[in-house]
Amino acid sequence: MRPVTSLIFAATVAVLATLSSLSAKAANDLVFAPVPASVYASVPFDMPRVDVPRIPDRTVSIVEFGAVGDGRFLNTEAFAKAIDHAAAQGGGRVVVVRGIWLTGPIVLRDNINLHTESGALVRFSGDRDLYPWIETSYEGLRAVRCQSPISAYRVENIAITGAGVIDGFGQAWRQVKREKMTENQWRKLVAAGGVLDQRERIWWSSEGALAGAEGGYGKWFPDSTREELEAVRDFLRPVMVSLRESRNILLDGPTFQNAPAWNLHPLMSENIIVRNLTVLNPWYSQNGDGLDVESSRNVVIYGNKFDVGVDAICLKSGKNAEGRQRGMPTENLVVRDNVVYHGHGGFIVGSEMSGGVRNVFVADLTFIGTDVGIRFKSTRGRGGVAENIHITDINMVDIPTEPIRFNLFYAGSVPKPDEDMEVVDAATYLARFPAVSEETPSFRNITIRHVVCRGAGGAMWIQGLPEMAVENIRIENVDLTATRGVRLIDVKGFHFENGRWQVAERPALHLHNARDVTFRNSALGLMGGATIVPVRVDGPLTQAVDLRGLSAPAARMGLLKGENVKLDEVHPPTH
Repeated sequence: MRPVTSLIFAATVAVLATLSSLSAKAANDLVFAPVPASVYASVPFDMPRVDVPRIPDRTVSIVEFGAVGDGRFLNTEAFAKAIDHAAAQGGGRVVVVRGIWLTGPIVLRDNINLHTESGALVRFSGDRDLYPWIETSYEGLRAVRCQSPISAYRVENIAITGAGVIDGFGQAWRQVKREKMTENQWRKLVAAGGVLDQRERIWWSSEGALAGAEGGYGKWFPDSTREELEAVRDFLRPVMVSLRESRNILLDGPTFQNAPAWNLHPLMSENIIVRNLTVLNPWYSQNGDGLDVESSRNVVIYGNKFDVGVDAICLKSGKNAEGRQRGMPTENLVVRDNVVYHGHGGFIVGSEMSGGVRNVFVADLTFIGTDVGIRFKSTRGRGGVAENIHITDINMVDIPTEPIRFNLFYAGSVPKPDEDMEVVDAATYLARFPAVSEETPSFRNITIRHVVCRGAGGAMWIQGLPEMAVENIRIENVDLTATRGVRLIDVKGFHFENGRWQVAERPALHLHNARDVTFRNSALGLMGGATIVPVRVDGPLTQAVDLRGLSAPAARMGLLKGENVKLDEVHPPTH
């Protein structure tokens, strides 16, 4: 007869196992809750409902496969064995419990949920030799890069969930610009190792990383020999989470931080849910984006927080001829209820948008100290069309540049209307610029409503190309305070209604080559009790500018017309 203590022990184990199984089931039910109907509310196009991935309700722990959470033991093999074991049974939940789990690359397979519990820190090793170089895509171009810390390629039904932290140990890879650090920080960085460029303005992690940079920025070495690639391995830093050509993806809960380059990169994928994440990169991190959705479709992004080095939530679709040849737009997205702190942009389209971006709904975002709020960027050579984009209910404070910014001269020399006021006719003027072709980018049919910004460098800057204006932009119910005024350069079909902005510098409004522009029930003003609020209109392409719905409370409007603007093309304010 078995001792009573053994029976009690066996019964206790059975109860705990049952509770553990029920707990795991409850956790899965919670994590895999469907996207609430409220996320899709007011979406003005036919947005497919994105289902959560279907992953079997079985659980394994990496500890069962030899993992040690002491921050020293390398757990690459344990992660791989746990994932392979779960995949062999048809999939399941691979659990990372509390601890510090040092590892090399993790590769997700079909029907796998990588679940990090509270207190779990997955920290990727800084040993760059653990990350073999692979053929992939980087910044919209075919490229060879080192393998990402977390990757998935042509898989279905995957998830990364839980309350843990996933750290890419980006300091082992990233270059650092001196101008982005204090002198004390710079001295400490240089003293710790690495090498400097000839001007001693950029720190690199190694001679190989510097050699890769000197081989030509933007050359991603797709045709190099094995020997050439090994020589510049340290330059080929990867995005942290690469999800390529996959479908039915859920990212829910963890903190993703300190990436070698971009943090999260769904590429040519579909049916994606990104929610409840905290995404962090040092503010000085080069290419330190938060989330880059590229050539992907049917995506919902909600309930996240971003504090990153470059762009926070960014939509892309390939770069230049390669992107156009790929021909895969980023389409059918809902971006809702997210907060962005530092970043070059809060919500961004471009600059690699050569395959197009369309059917996007953005709502209920908050930007706090973000360099630019709503940002559209591209340049000649990209091509592609960004259209049918709807943005509403955005709050911003302390924006160093503009809350709303379009720039089709990204990474190039931006022409300033103030510098060239030569009086020429429209035909002579347009003859100076390239003809419209498949390489000409286009932003059109974009609506922005209900935006409040308190404290910005400029109120608004919208600048298209002379040969391809930013077209059919509707802005309603905005309330902005800024240092500089609104600039509309090479726009066509611009409608501004029920809005106001107040600025400190003149002019409060500058229109250059503006066509079919209308203001309705709107007001502008200068801070400090100015009695004259100047509006400037110039440019040989200017046509049909209607300012009759624009007022300047407690002041009169001063209209300054350039010599190259026909008198009958501008309807001045009537207030």
